[in-house]
Amino acid sequence: MRKFLIERELPGIGSARRQELEAIAEKSNAAVRELGPDIQWIESYVADDRTYCVYLARDQTLLQRHTEISGFPADRIVEIKTKIDPSSARE
Repeated sequence: MRKFLIERELPGIGSARRQELEAIAEKSNAAVRELGPDIQWIESYVADDRTYCVYLARDQTLLQRHTEISGFPADRIVEIKTKIDPSSARE
């Protein structure tokens, strides 16, 4: 499977209460279950008015379908090509 990043604009998400975030996670999990084994939600990062969600999926079409089922917008879907971090430096 390939790794993707979904950027979603969700006004006010950064100040959402725990119960609201739990409901969002439940809705996303339900959409993943409906779509089957070729998609997996890894994690999401919550900012002021956006979330950045990391998924594994067979292809981008599954992520677009997840958006339709869950009702969460997908302003941008990009494939993650590689990862760098502090250990990537040659020192």
